Amino acid sequence: PIRSPQIMHRPSPILPRILPVGTAVVIAVPQAAHTQGTAGIIIAAPVDPDHAYRVRFPGGDEISLLRREIQVLSHFQNQGFARVDPLIEYDLYKHVIYRCIIGSRAYGLDRDGSDTDRRGIYLPPASMHWSVYGVPEQLDNPETQECYWELEKFIKLALKGNPNVLEVLYSPLIEHADPIALVLREERSIFLSRLIYQTFNGYAMSQFRKIELDIKLHASVKWKHAMHLIRLLRSGIAALRTGELPVRVEHNREELLQIRDGLMPWDFVDTLRKSLHDEFERAFESSSLPDRPNYERANEILVAARAEMAKREKLI
Repeated sequence: PIRSPQIMHRPSPILPRILPVGTAVVIAVPQAAHTQGTAGIIIAAPVDPDHAYRVRFPGGDEISLLRREIQVLSHFQNQGFARVDPLIEYDLYKHVIYRCIIGSRAYGLDRDGSDTDRRGIYLPPASMHWSVYGVPEQLDNPETQECYWELEKFIKLALKGNPNVLEVLYSPLIEHADPIALVLREERSIFLSRLIYQTFNGYAMSQFRKIELDIKLHASVKWKHAMHLIRLLRSGIAALRTGELPVRVEHNREELLQIRDGLMPWDFVDTLRKSLHDEFERAFESSSLPDRPNYERANEILVAARAEMAKREKLI
């Protein structure tokens, strides 16, 4: 059973210890001259949180108010949007249209005790998507190692060549796929383009910087990071050359396991990394993939999915 799901929202703003001059506020505690909810502007701020702010109102009058007696206007305006909890009003996990296994089990690098990481896509009800409250960009459940992207978010990430998202479309371990998801699987090549060179290289370089930092700070290598760096480069090279993104490792499985187990010297792995970067560049130069993905077809799929949800709810 799915428990303690978390929904990714924009982070709540953190109030500064002292609100700056010029901040628009509303009265939170009724005053003799002004009712609760009256708006004003801070014209003088205290030196510490225990003293009062000077607030000016539209009529020109000014009063001193403590921090607990005022509320930032933008926060006051946003309160209504927080009243609808999608997890209470909608069971969003019922709207997962695609679920697959990724990570070591999909790569063929799992061992006894390896985690089972699930990723996928959810398509929210049209009525929820069209509401002023919007929809979460992803559903995240660390307890069960699950993450599901909202369809539009997923498509946009795939169009940008995000390796983690593209692997979801190419995973050989599918647990659930409804007709909309099957269209995405069947037409997944629309997301592959020469942009892979930039995005996969970026991820590989990020992994390399983490390894360098560990060596500098701790004189050690996190071999799992090193393994994924090499795996990612080989995967990107194959995609540029074949037009297919390999997820399950085949010919290089033993090499990757040796790296993960620390059986290869770091100097050797680093030399391999540099060689693969060169090979990646050559694959980019000769690739027959388009310069950009098929944005038009991706948009058609998204619009059709939205329309289908609206029909199911009898909204159109």
